[in-house]
Amino acid sequence: MTPAAASPATPDKDWWRGAVIYQIYPRSYQDSNGDGIGDLKGITARLPYIARLGADAIWISPFFTSPMKDFGYDVSNYVDVDPMFGTLSDFDAMIAEAHRLGIKVMIDLVISHTSDQHAWFVESRSSRINAKSDWYVWSDPKPDGTPPNNWLSIFGGSAWAWDATRMQYYLHNFLTSQPDLNMHNPHVQDAVLDSARFWLKRGVDGFRLDTINFYFHDRHLRDNPPLAPERRNASTAPAVNPYNFQDHLYDKNQPENLEFLKRFRAMLEEFPAIAAVGEVGDSQYGLEIAGQYTSGADKMQMCYAFEFLAPEPLTPELVAATQAAFEKAAPEGWACWAFSNHDVVRHVSRWGAEVVDRQAFAKLLASVLLTQRGSVCIYQGEELGLTEADIAYEDLQDPYGKEFWPEFKGRDGCRTPMVWDTLAHHAGFSTAEKTWLPIPVEHTLTAVSVQDGHEESVLEHYRRFLHFRRQFPALVKGKIAFHASADGQLAYTRQWEGEEILCAFNMTAEERRLTLPEGNWEEMSGHGFTSQRDGGEVLLPAWGACFARKA
Repeated sequence: MTPAAASPATPDKDWWRGAVIYQIYPRSYQDSNGDGIGDLKGITARLPYIARLGADAIWISPFFTSPMKDFGYDVSNYVDVDPMFGTLSDFDAMIAEAHRLGIKVMIDLVISHTSDQHAWFVESRSSRINAKSDWYVWSDPKPDGTPPNNWLSIFGGSAWAWDATRMQYYLHNFLTSQPDLNMHNPHVQDAVLDSARFWLKRGVDGFRLDTINFYFHDRHLRDNPPLAPERRNASTAPAVNPYNFQDHLYDKNQPENLEFLKRFRAMLEEFPAIAAVGEVGDSQYGLEIAGQYTSGADKMQMCYAFEFLAPEPLTPELVAATQAAFEKAAPEGWACWAFSNHDVVRHVSRWGAEVVDRQAFAKLLASVLLTQRGSVCIYQGEELGLTEADIAYEDLQDPYGKEFWPEFKGRDGCRTPMVWDTLAHHAGFSTAEKTWLPIPVEHTLTAVSVQDGHEESVLEHYRRFLHFRRQFPALVKGKIAFHASADGQLAYTRQWEGEEILCAFNMTAEERRLTLPEGNWEEMSGHGFTSQRDGGEVLLPAWGACFARKA
């Protein structure tokens, strides 16, 4: 095993607070061997780009051994690299290069479920009396042969699948090929913690924990009650999915999870300066759960919910209400915010379908995200202003999309390969004849090569703004206080150890006047926006912003 890169004598255990984390979907980042699929060597080759962007860390979606029915989120071996992505040596080389460049590495840990090809499940399903017979969630059918309760899968249909060998049902919150681990069994907890230790010993700096609130189920397998139509929210699942018709009181969000998260945190504390961020997959109770999971100093450092990943338009009111709700739910906690990821429509398309100036819109959204209180995740291609790709059914890979096509087209539209060079074959992503997902022509027109060095580009705005942000601790770790505004304006201050910075945004396509809060405000530079000061007011252009420091 290659030792982890050398670390400072006194590592910063608080590095994650306010960090900017760049998410990499490895299948689509960079192909190094010409098979049309991205890999670890490809990531290593592009790390200087990420360092120049100004990210503090990377989060890599799953690269573990997998049959790839859910593209790596169905793990068949937690402690090895799938040959599609390379080898453990490739991983070690990537870690070493990232650390050389000052980039932390977080990896996606999927421990609510495994692949049905994992050795644990193969043994568990072989009989009712083997050593791992209770490692997954098994149940006898009802007297009429139907599943034990009404729980639904996020990917459609019942959350229970019949196994003819055991003559029992097993639980799967996602695909039938993704059986849920029985985390009530302490041996299962031990096994997944050992898997996490394996990667920590190889030098990773933390984890993104997939579906963190799905770890435990109700021991009594009680039915979920129906959810009133007015409470249904399509952010956990697409609106066409009946999953939204239930109040998910018993198939997830169980109180036993708190004790396990304490065990997980204790394991992290065995290593220096490790952090974890949990994905809370729940549209009804997301912020409340995030508050529970980040309370105190003995569970998760960070969690993120779906408030900013939902279809609802991003408005000043939503930003203020979300921050206030998190503060109320988690006064001790710390959030991690994202506008896009590998599971949702890219935010420039999701919120900007009617916007004419997409470039200005993308810059504004970046600046709003990067000045929120909390850490931040940037999804690959977001820094280029990439839009959602329109994938034809014959090119579709995502089983989720195939299940609900055409009302819901799945997640492939946000997973298309990264575009590096407009003039290169497959935009510099791969030398293969065909890539695993097609690359839209409109994406190639906004490739890195086109935007690099052009001051007005979205890419250069991200670079510039990340540099600007890093200079002021108030923007990284400070408290947030919102100010009254109207007509599509958003204004708040960030405060840290005597430093107070005003962040003001015009979230409309028309000029707006903003009245400055009381006090002596000095306008700041270096962020890429221009505004016109008129006494106690600022004239903000369409999709404009201003930043000022209190003297």
